[in-house]
Amino acid sequence: SNFDYLMHLNREAGRSFKDLSQYPVMPWVVADYSSPTLDLSDPATYRDLSKPIGALIPRRLHEFQQRYAELKQMAAPGGGGGRQPLGAPPPLDMPPFLYGCHYSSPGYVVFYLMRSDPQLMLRLQNGRFDAPDRLFWSIADTWKSVLSLPSDVK
Repeated sequence: SNFDYLMHLNREAGRSFKDLSQYPVMPWVVADYSSPTLDLSDPATYRDLSKPIGALIPRRLHEFQQRYAELKQMAAPGGGGGRQPLGAPPPLDMPPFLYGCHYSSPGYVVFYLMRSDPQLMLRLQNGRFDAPDRLFWSIADTWKSVLSLPSDVK
């Protein structure tokens, strides 16, 4: 099955349910979270798997590409103009990046597992739950967030 194949890929990549920092990764496949029933024969039910999640909306991809170009310029000596001008801030000591967060981290894993395993959240957050507006609420709201927020590619 597709699930078995994805689990095989995750195992080969060293991912495990025993390590929150290497938890198995599953792609967003369905794109319709508002219909009362899903028509699995309708291609519009599914997201475009030929693109990463951050590239599904052209405007959002453009914003990521713009940030990448700005970081690339900031990483070059002199802001991309060659020599460093006297008094100019030093160039960034990191390579430019497209996405500012990683899709797999303990915080994201705990976000999805909070309702089934709330003690993980309490351990991660020093005995407290995270801010209410950052807790998992629904798949539909999470899908909207993944498509719109620049800091969300989970």
